Amino acid sequence: MEGMNQTQVTEFVLLGFSHGQPFLFALFLAIYLATLLGNSAILSLVSLDPHLHSPMYFFLSHLSCLDLCYSSVTVPKILANALRPQATISYCGCLVQMFFLMWCAGAECALLAVMAYDRYAAVCQPLHYAQAMSRSTCAMAAAGCWLWGLLDSAVHTLLAAWLSFRGAAQLQHIFCDVPPLLGAACSNTRPNELALHVSSIFVGLSPFLLVVISYLCILVTILGMPLATSRRKAFSTCSAHLLVVTLYFTAANLNYNRPSSGYSPAADTLVSVLYCIITPMLNPLIYSLRNQEVWEALRKVVRVSGC
Repeated sequence: MEGMNQTQVTEFVLLGFSHGQPFLFALFLAIYLATLLGNSAILSLVSLDPHLHSPMYFFLSHLSCLDLCYSSVTVPKILANALRPQATISYCGCLVQMFFLMWCAGAECALLAVMAYDRYAAVCQPLHYAQAMSRSTCAMAAAGCWLWGLLDSAVHTLLAAWLSFRGAAQLQHIFCDVPPLLGAACSNTRPNELALHVSSIFVGLSPFLLVVISYLCILVTILGMPLATSRRKAFSTCSAHLLVVTLYFTAANLNYNRPSSGYSPAADTLVSVLYCIITPMLNPLIYSLRNQEVWEALRKVVRVSGC
């Protein structure tokens, strides 16, 4: 009978790297620093400015926290491997990296759906908004998102721990994720693939459908507003989130539901980098570029710091 990690693999060789790449190191370092700066700024501003103590910014702070975790799970190890003659990761390190990566992925899907409902309540039910999005409701919703991601991640990690690998295990990737692990396994991966498909429906597709339904209702409400200024204001409160949702779910779908053939390892790596590394860098930029409340909070902090 197959046992857990029957071949006693101690490490994986990551084939997404060629021999030491200073340019790759510099590129990922710049992306990581931008991610840390942007998301840390969002967290700090939401914490310091009372005008940002609203449900929308409460959930945005959780999104920034998730994006920081996303990058910190993968990029430091990528930086360490970028300049090494051979890129490797230990077996336990690979499972830990995959666990936290899947945790963040599941939690962010749920959080984006909750944020869409928040925008729906603000635009479509403004008179009941304070009651619908009370502080306790927001706290429970945020906790539920983190727990949802944790449970999903635990299932994938436990199933991955039972996979067997033959000889020198190699992953066609630059970090550990479910698809490259399944591609490298020499044991039966059907339970893992089934779990991935089920997860794609309940953890990925269901939140996405909730987002779509929320924004259809928002669109109907906006089109029914009599004043153009009211329509522009309502749309401006939703546009940043809608762009983040489109970018995230598109990249996630390409990463976990791509065809089994027709994609090169380089294309797989590029999609994963967009999903796990580029998107966390872009999110704070998308939310802050046209957000006057964020810019005003930033100006206040700068003025106070200059005094």
